[in-house]
Order: sequence, then C-alpha cells, then structure tokens
Amino acid sequence: MRRMNVDGKWPRILIVRLSAIGDAIQTMPVACALRERFPEGLLAWAVEERAGSLLRGHEALDELIVLRRGWLKSPGEVRRLRRRLRDFRFDVTIDVQSLTKSAMVAWLSGARRRIGFGKPGGRELSRWLNNERVDPKSTHVVDRYLELLRPLGVRSPAVRFQVPEEEQDARSAEEMIRQAGMEGGFAIINPGAGWPSKMWPAERYGAVARHLGERRRMPTLVVWAGQSERALAEEIVALGGSTAQVARPTSLGELGALSRRARLFVGADTGPLHLAAAVGTPCVGLYGPWPAARHGPYGAQHIALQQMFFEGSARQRRTAPAVYMESISVAMVCEACEKILRRG
Repeated sequence: MRRMNVDGKWPRILIVRLSAIGDAIQTMPVACALRERFPEGLLAWAVEERAGSLLRGHEALDELIVLRRGWLKSPGEVRRLRRRLRDFRFDVTIDVQSLTKSAMVAWLSGARRRIGFGKPGGRELSRWLNNERVDPKSTHVVDRYLELLRPLGVRSPAVRFQVPEEEQDARSAEEMIRQAGMEGGFAIINPGAGWPSKMWPAERYGAVARHLGERRRMPTLVVWAGQSERALAEEIVALGGSTAQVARPTSLGELGALSRRARLFVGADTGPLHLAAAVGTPCVGLYGPWPAARHGPYGAQHIALQQMFFEGSARQRRTAPAVYMESISVAMVCEACEKILRRG
C-alpha cells in the first residue's frame, strides 16, 4: 500500500542542511528515512558547496541544490535561489540546521509546512521562520535530527547513511593503498580539527602509530588537509616508526573511499571522523570541549574517549584550554584501538 502525505499525494520535500561537513554527514540518515517513508516523493537537499561534494549521487536524493558561500549577502543570489526553489513547489521543508540562514532557505521555498527545531536547537530567527517546531528529546545529534520527521509520521527509523562512492574515488583510493603497500590492512590517523581546542598533540598521534606498527604490525596512513595539517602529518610519521606514511592530498570523496577500506580510524571531532564512521569503519574519536555523547561517531562499533567536558557556549568551547584534549592519554587511545581490533 502506498504511503502518502496528509494531502493524499506524494510529497515534495526539501532538506536544508547547508554546512558543515560532519553535520551534513550526520544528516544523511534523515534523507534515507524520508526516502524509505516516501519512496515516490520528490526529495531535494539545499547545501553549500563544500559539504555538497559528499552528497552528489546519494541514492536517497532526486535533486541537490548547491548554494554559493555568502549567498545571503547578495540580493541577486537570493532572488535566483527563490525562483529556483519555487519551481519545485515543495510541500515540506526539514530545517535540520535551524539557524536564520537555513530557515530563510526554507521560507524562500514557499513550502506550506516548514519543520525545524524549537527549544533546544532552534537558534536565531529560525523559530519564527519555521512554522512547525520540534523540541528534541534524544541525546545524539543523529537521533535529534531524525526527531524532526515525527510530524511526517516517521518514528524510530533505521539509521542508514548510504555515503555515495564514485568509481574514480574508489580507483584512486585503491591505487594509494597499493603504492603504500598497505593491501593487508591499515589504520588512518587524522590529526586535523576545525578548532584548536579540538586538537590532540601530534607527538601523541605518533606514539599511537608506533604502537600499531610494533604491537599489531599494522601500518598507518596519516591524512591531512592544508599545509598546517601536512606539517602535523609529517611530524606524526617521523615519530610513528617505519610503518607510518603521509597520505598524498585527497578529496573528500577519496578520503571516504580510503576510510571505507581501512580497519581503523583515529581522530578528533571532525568531518573526516564522521565520514569514516558513516562508511562503516570502526573509529576511535577523541573529545575535549564538545560532549562525546552528543557528537561522537554514531554506532556501537565506535569508541569515543572523553575525560573532561567544557561547560559553556559553542563560542567558548572553540577557545577552551588544551587540557581538555590533553587529558586523553596515549595509553587510553592505544587501548581503545586494541579493543576495536580484538573484535576482528
């Protein structure tokens, strides 16, 4: 029996999650749940350019609407976006981000039902621009995002990410693995983070790489983005022993393909960590200022380590002292790696 919306037709739905990479990845289960509930509905996603690269080809989506960064500051861009959105005749928007700029996209679409977060979660002007508001009860952000589907009759759906993989990214990843001589299995370390308060010392990552090489004979590939992270990667490899290597530059698609083929991923609360978790790679996540219970890699196969939690606003967490990350010891990370690897 076909399942329809309250108007007796297949709905036309717009997901709004503009940024960032990790948050876009953790929104993918929303798209999957909507596709399962409305298999013949039209499903689109509005996203900014960088995060949009991961969504191209996603099996749940019919349309990807990519916005230029800074679009809201350009009246011309706003008018063009409004015309494009109105052409789709959306019935419903799901504002996962629930900020002024994301709620503005929902409002510009002309959708009659605009669903977003109430309290907590709805910020800035979003609670006024969205006309159906959900007060989330869950802890983890993935489960909170899925709560936004309750007004559409979607409750407790299976969590699936279905991260797309392009053939050229798969070929590139497999070539990197062959060139590194890591066909027998390898770990990935990602030392970068979006904020200095999320960084774990490079020498400690190096000690973890050395442990994996000496104890497990498992090589480590250190991935990076930007010259500052490349310097960190080189420092880690210098300390990590003969089995550690610096990865060549990778796109997000290539990083996803590499992660899909790794046995283990170690890193802080970043987009690459959530990407690895979404493609099914067991992860050790390192958490300081941000709460791991809410933002950790999703799923029981992962381990999120946190010794200290910073009580404060997001702005304050971005400049939290290094002690919040440094309270995580090398021994704790190595033991978490061992626990995951012992599972086979």
